[in-house]
Order: sequence, then C-alpha cells, then structure tokens
Amino acid sequence: MALLSLRDIRLAFSDHPVLDGVGMQIEEGERVCLVGRNGEGKSSLMRIVCGEMKADGGEVLVSKGTRIARLSQDVPQDIEGRVFDVVAAGIGDMGTALSAYRRAVAAVEKDASQMPELENAQQAVDASGGWESYQTVETVLSRLKLDADAEFSALSGGLKRRVMLARALASDPDVLLLDEPTNHLDIESITWLEDFLLRHVKTLFFVTHDRALLRRLATRIVELDRGHISDWSCDYDTYLVRKEELLHAEEKEWERFEIKLAEEEVWLRKGVTARRHRNQGRLRDLHKMREQRQKRRYRPGLAKMQLQEGGLSGKLVAEAENISLSFGEHKIFTDFSAAIMRGDRVGIIGPNGAGKTTLLRVLLGELTPDAGSVRLGTKLEVAYFDQLRSVLDPDVRAYEAVAEGNDWVTIDGRRKHVMGYLQDFLFSRDRARTKVHALSGGERNRLLLAKLFTQPANVLVLDEPTNDLDAETLDLLEELLMQYSGTVIVVSHDRAFLNNVVTSTIAFDDDGEVREYVGGYDDWQRQRSTYADEAQEAPKPAKKRERVRADGKRKLSFGEKRERDQLQEELDALPQKLEELEARQEELGKKLEDPDFYGRDPQGFASCSEELEGLSPQLDALLERWEVIEARLAELVED
Repeated sequence: MALLSLRDIRLAFSDHPVLDGVGMQIEEGERVCLVGRNGEGKSSLMRIVCGEMKADGGEVLVSKGTRIARLSQDVPQDIEGRVFDVVAAGIGDMGTALSAYRRAVAAVEKDASQMPELENAQQAVDASGGWESYQTVETVLSRLKLDADAEFSALSGGLKRRVMLARALASDPDVLLLDEPTNHLDIESITWLEDFLLRHVKTLFFVTHDRALLRRLATRIVELDRGHISDWSCDYDTYLVRKEELLHAEEKEWERFEIKLAEEEVWLRKGVTARRHRNQGRLRDLHKMREQRQKRRYRPGLAKMQLQEGGLSGKLVAEAENISLSFGEHKIFTDFSAAIMRGDRVGIIGPNGAGKTTLLRVLLGELTPDAGSVRLGTKLEVAYFDQLRSVLDPDVRAYEAVAEGNDWVTIDGRRKHVMGYLQDFLFSRDRARTKVHALSGGERNRLLLAKLFTQPANVLVLDEPTNDLDAETLDLLEELLMQYSGTVIVVSHDRAFLNNVVTSTIAFDDDGEVREYVGGYDDWQRQRSTYADEAQEAPKPAKKRERVRADGKRKLSFGEKRERDQLQEELDALPQKLEELEARQEELGKKLEDPDFYGRDPQGFASCSEELEGLSPQLDALLERWEVIEARLAELVED
C-alpha cells in the first residue's frame, strides 16, 4: 500500500485554479521530485499533503502510522528558544527529554549540586531510548554549522531556515517533504545533505531548482503544469527530452484544432439555415470546441531577458597581487594573487562565512586589503547583483523599483514602457503593481535582474543570483551569460550553474587557502584532489625528536599510547564491517541476477543497482583505512 495518496485535489485562488484534480501516490522508498514553474502551486500542494492547508476538494490518504515532516520555504514566526531545543522539538516528547538533559548537563558544569537533576534527565532519556536521536541532533547541527546554544530569534533568515532543515532531518519521519532545501546552504552543506538523505531518509518528496541535487536524489519526477500532475518515471535529463517532445506535440495538436475550429466557424456563418437544422450534431460539436478552447490553459511564456552591454573595457579588469585581509584574528585570505581579463567568466565558491563577498569587494576596489595591491582596469562599467537585494525598496511597487518612478526604461538605446519590460520577466500587470515585500523569492530575484539589466555594463557581478529561480529561467540566464561579451564574476553554490557558465574558479579550499582553478565546479573538484595528492607527496618537515628512555630506547608519550589504543580498537572492528558489506554486496548481486526482477519492480531494481554501485567505494575505503591503521600502529611500537 502507498504511504501517501492524493485523489482529485482541487485548489483555486479567486477565479484562478491552481490545482485542478491532482492525483498521485508515493510508495515507500521512493524519492520523488516535484518540478514546475514558479507560481504553479508546488508549495501549496506540499502544505495540503502535510495538513497545513485545506484543499477546496479531494482527499489526502496517509497510511496508518506514517509520520510526515516538512521543511517549508517560509520560517514560522512563533518559534522561540535555543537552536538545540528547536531542532529537538521536531522529535516530539523524546526531544523534550533531550533538551532537558542538555540543560541539566550545562547546569552541573556550573553547579555540581545539580547532579540529581542530571541523573533524572538521564533516566528520562534512557526510558525514551533517545541516545541515538541525541547523537543525530548533534551530528545534524554540526554538519549544518549551527550553534546549538544560539537563540533562534536572534538568527538571520538564512540561518533560521537552516535550523528548520535540521529539525526536519532530525525527526526521522517516514515521509520527508522538502521545499527548496538547498537555499542558503553552501556547497559543502549541500553535498553533506545529499549523502544524508541517500543514507538515512527512506521516502522523500521534494521541490528543488538545484539540478545537481535533483539528478543525484530523484528516483522519479512528477511535474505540476497548469493545475495538473504528470508522472515521469525517468531521470532528469530524460525528462527534459521527453517534455520538449510533449510540448512540441501539444503545439502541433493545437494548431490542427485551430484550423478545424476556423473551418467550422466558416461553415456556420455561410451555411444555409435549413442545412444547419439538419446538422444539429455538427453544431453541438462546434459549441463543444468553443468551450474547449475557452477552458484551455496556456503554458506561461518564457522570460525574455536581455543584457545591455556597455562600452569595451580595457583588456585588464582587475589584478590582485599577494593580497591579504583579516578581521581581527580571523584570517579571510593570505597572499592571494589573480588576474581577471576582459571576457573572463569567474566563479567564486566556498563555505558560508568564508569571505566570498568580501573578496569580491576587494577585487572591485571597494575594500582595501591589509597587504598586497589591487589594480583595476580602465573604462569599467560595473552592474552589481546583491544577494541581499538591498537595492530593492520593499515599500515601493515592482515597476517603481525598476524604473525609479518613471514610466519608461531605456534598453539598448530604445525606450520601452516599464510594464511591457516587466512582462519580459514574467510579471503580469497585477504583479508589476504589487509591492516588493509581497513578492515571492523568485519574483524578487527576477525583479532585481530586471533592474540590473537596465544598466549598460561591461562587468557583471552576480552574488547568489540563482536562489528561487525556476529551471527554465536559470537556463535562459545561463545562455545570456555565455553569450555576454563582457566580464562576469559570480558567487554561487549552484554546481550545475557554475559548470555551465564559468571559465575559471576562485575557491576557498578546506585548508583555509584561496586558490584559482581552471574551469567550473567539477574541474575544481578534480584539480583540488590532485593538488591534495601533490601536497601529501611533498617532502615532509622533520619530525620532532622522539622521547627516549634512559637505556636509549624509544618511549611512547601519553598521547601516542592513547592514539595506539584507539587505532587498535578501530582495527578490531574493521573485519566485521567488511563482512557485513560483502554479505550485502552478495545479497544484492543475487537479487539483480533474477531476470524477472526489473519487470516486476523497476524502482526496486534501480534502487538495488544504486546501492550495489555504492558498496565498492565503501569496501575500498575500509581496506585503505586498514592499511593506514596498520602502518601507523607499526610506528607506535614501544621498544
């Protein structure tokens, strides 16, 4: 039986039907991605599924005992407390016990007389079997780089959303609903999230515009288009091809329909009255065709964004030579050098808080480095896309924000009415008159792009431009940037966007250094692993003098003895882990050898194949770890 079923779900806002008889079901073990244009109703459908919104019609059937958790795009306003407590609250009563235990530990650290309270809290956690959940909460907080003791109300909007993601992940639901989970996450957190979901979440229903995440996670794609759900049991790239074919076929069908309707209208106008009486069936068919055409819902048009190019800049755009910058004791970068030439498309990537925007401002001459120098080129016309959207006044209407109170904008020397210009960015007249603070995240991003593209520029600086944009708008933006003859500098965590757009990458690497690489995200991944291998092969500094006993023989320090014991314990556990993986490998191999398996259960076959493919790297990693441990233990022998 399906864990979740939707039957004839209907929802309308005013006279506009958003969901028009939607039906689907989700089986255990599926990872279903819901795709669709901005404004199609994806978030509304998710809210209906988890009971936060009531549909106008239809029903949601949930299998008995199934637990559902949801991460929404919006952060609830009524949540208070420390971050740990907010995340643990997602687990229910067990979470309350975990929070009480953590508070008791903190109290004992300050006052030992509170020990009885700690013992009571430990017993409560024992009774609820919550120690594994406690470890899960700690792991999720660590990986998402969240301060467990911070006050939730004092966090920024992006950090609050990260806390809500941690809460959804820690609750271990049977069905997890995620609405744009990668917004405000850096690349390291996104890749960790992918691995976590693949390993620990059995059934997933998610919305994302992160194409790399979609490709890796989704076992099935469903699309919400003009109020209806269509099911695509294939990977994302196959979906794109089939969808294009379907839209082409729909267009041809509508062309034939219009020709037929026109012929019938001519017949009605020219036919003799008596003949029309004898052809009442044909007349009824004509009325049905008219009704069918009237009810037809056309697919929203594509954005028609156009970049304005300024005059030609000098050949050199910016040159940094051995620049360093620190804020207090916090080092941002040291001895970094790079040259950005006219026509380059440069990506800047790194963890949140690493200093990407700060580096961007130094390269643009807005900040002065502590050491080194930055030389800017000549005739630079810079247009800047701010990730905080601070250039948009939230209290003005959308068209006023773009045209700054005027009715006309000038694009490539030609005047265009602001309403027509905003239609190119998919704003209807009603939405163009809406105040900025009432727009969705995707609409505000499109509005900022519309404002940006009214400025002639030969250097385009984009700080997180891809958040909340749907896949089709992203494709158009990528195409524009690749055709743009000026210079592009972009900060982004969207791996597919980086691969498709940039020609070089400036990365804040794990060792704290900032380096420049050729190519996009995948090229950076490949080159930095090579760099790490070369660093390991480089001559190592001389070891510290070993401790020696009076008789001249080597003596282990306390730390070395502790390391030896820990390594020995890990080594003793490795054979069992290897046996378990090999047993699972053999089990999956036998299942896949069954010639009827695929026909009986295509999704199960794909899942088994994916799991089997992932076991070999795990086995190799364990064997490599075995060799490393044995080599190190050989060094930790006391004479």
